[in-house]
Amino acid sequence: MTALAVDVVETGSANLASVLAAMRRLGAAPRLVRDGDAVRRAERLVLPGVGAFGAVMSRLRALGLDQALRERITSGRPLLAICLGFQILASASEESPGTAGLGILDGTVHRFPSRVRVPQLGWNKVGNSRSDTLIRTGHAYFANSYYVDAAESSWNPTYAEHGVRFVAAIERGAQLACQFHPELSGPWGAGLLERWWARC
Repeated sequence: MTALAVDVVETGSANLASVLAAMRRLGAAPRLVRDGDAVRRAERLVLPGVGAFGAVMSRLRALGLDQALRERITSGRPLLAICLGFQILASASEESPGTAGLGILDGTVHRFPSRVRVPQLGWNKVGNSRSDTLIRTGHAYFANSYYVDAAESSWNPTYAEHGVRFVAAIERGAQLACQFHPELSGPWGAGLLERWWARC
């Protein structure tokens, strides 16, 4: 049987290898894309990210991918956004003042307070009391210095805590955006990816 395709945006960030490996474990045939038409056409799209908000947004704009991503997300087509890929959905970030994000989420990404370890690096509990969502309560692997503090009403949020309560993930239909790394979160993360894949 031919493996189903999943397109992974080549953001220039550092976690591509682990994301591609996770997609292959699902039985998928991942391919890297970096043009707007491919982003619009993709049956399933992954937006990964490890790095700086400003640098990734600059690359997306240079490739003409920012508008294509907005169109795709607004239309509700399947998407998995990971770590910085989640943060760039916001309007702005304290990490890169003056750099606009995709503006899917109305708000600014904040830096964790100095009273806790920054970056948050390691496992943290993700809590969800709902049974109709992709996310289940469990422990996920995080690597982040910045966070989204609120989710808009059109998305179903899941929260975690690291000095402050923050959004660990949001979902809407076949769209899932995670602050944590599901591809590095062991069996719990693998189960989440399987559920997202099935919903697509």
